[in-house]
Amino acid sequence: MSIASVSTRALAGTIVIGSIVVASALVSPSATVAAVESLAADPYRFGLAVAALYLVRPVFAWPPTPIAAVVGYGYGVALGVPIALSGVVVTVLPVFFAARWFAGGAATGSDPGDRTGSSLLERTGTVVARYYETTGPVRGVTASRLAPIPSDISTCAAAVSGVRLRHLVVGTAIGELPWTIAAVVVGSSAATARTGGLGDVGLGLSLACGVAAVLLLAGPAYRAVRTSRPGPAGSSADN
Repeated sequence: MSIASVSTRALAGTIVIGSIVVASALVSPSATVAAVESLAADPYRFGLAVAALYLVRPVFAWPPTPIAAVVGYGYGVALGVPIALSGVVVTVLPVFFAARWFAGGAATGSDPGDRTGSSLLERTGTVVARYYETTGPVRGVTASRLAPIPSDISTCAAAVSGVRLRHLVVGTAIGELPWTIAAVVVGSSAATARTGGLGDVGLGLSLACGVAAVLLLAGPAYRAVRTSRPGPAGSSADN
């Protein structure tokens, strides 16, 4: 790939990231949710509004949890959980493909003479790739979704590490399930739609999901440490 092509990708990536930062600062999710709330009496229009929220979520860098609460407010728990979980899976796809496109250009066409700007990215990419190599793609994505870190960061990490789309979808559905259920339940029990998070449930859920992520990674981490540790002289790896 030519240097000009890589420069174009870098410029495009910079413009996109800058636009997201500006959009997230200018557009308030609270005002948007208030507008959607007024449509709750009409299931068809409300459904279109919710679909629009999920589609534009990456543009404004909103977390998916508040939108799941809106879904719970309008549809209740029984319908809200599958709708919100489907929305989460769909809304990570644009971020995944964009990050993969940008990372592909950077990996194949970086200038060998310019190491200042790429060394940190290369080290970060190596660490993330090693993480997925150790845990496996589905387990790695699931743990990253369970951990209380921004959804888009997890998606970008999976994209640049070569995680396949089907593994991303499965891991996202599993890892986002407890967050989605909690948000839908909170939304369904609220008097009005809100974007203030999970309230009193948030801290306990964050701790529980964090512990679940650690337990999920404990086995691969132990095997990685055990494999990297040299055995006694003359001993066999099978003993």
